[in-house]
Amino acid sequence: MPVPRRFDRRPPERDQTRINDRIRVPEVRLIGEDGNQIGVVKTSEALSYAQQRDLDLVEVAPEARPPVVRVLDYSKYKYELAQKQKAARKHQQQITIREIKFRPKIAQNDYDTKKGHVARFLKGKDKVKITIMFRGREVTHPERGTALLSRLSEELSEIAIVEQMPIQDGRNMTMMLGPSKSVLAGGEKDRTDESTQNGAGAAETQTPAASETQTPAASETPAAPQPAAAPQPAAAPLAPKEEPPAPAAEAPAAQTPPPAVPEKQPAGASSDASR
Repeated sequence: MPVPRRFDRRPPERDQTRINDRIRVPEVRLIGEDGNQIGVVKTSEALSYAQQRDLDLVEVAPEARPPVVRVLDYSKYKYELAQKQKAARKHQQQITIREIKFRPKIAQNDYDTKKGHVARFLKGKDKVKITIMFRGREVTHPERGTALLSRLSEELSEIAIVEQMPIQDGRNMTMMLGPSKSVLAGGEKDRTDESTQNGAGAAETQTPAASETQTPAASETPAAPQPAAAPQPAAAPLAPKEEPPAPAAEAPAAQTPPPAVPEKQPAGASSDASR
């Protein structure tokens, strides 16, 4: 577990390259700024030589006797050294070793699944270590493990090569597979295709810009005068539209008088009449 920075009491890492006053030996072999060797001189003389040219005195070979120093710009030297190390790391190919374990009595479905994993690792340019695990008395039949590994290598012969033949190691039998040349060449071809497509894409992005710069120039050119069009005769005025006659008003319907209601007589009058 890394120590937190606030609890780390160690001094910060210091550049171990000795320059200028940090060179303590009495004499050194001096190389000028142009790369030519001047010879063995005293350290004080070499330091004054570098200071006259406004450069640094850098020890490039401390193991030599006497040590070799060179006159140069140390900041520029460190930058160029860092760029070289970065370029070296970029061109390095990191190899990853995967491991897949089998059993001598593996079922067909499990075998197909693990074989697919092996093929996927190989297509990813990784090495694969195949391990056959024996249990109990299975170790007395190593031929079953050898047959299984041979079958796997034959089925993957298009994308894999056997880098290490089957080896019995105790209760395990191992075999190493690596990606074939066709897989490695295919990866390089894909990278070149990607770089070509990126270059084509950059060219396409530059094409519209060129057309845009040319468009205003074309628009600035005056257009040729066109002949005037012949006058057309005036159109005759349209006659006003006749409105349809309004419908006749309906006659009001005759009103019928309400039926007459007989008047009621008082009760006394009816009794007098009956007498």
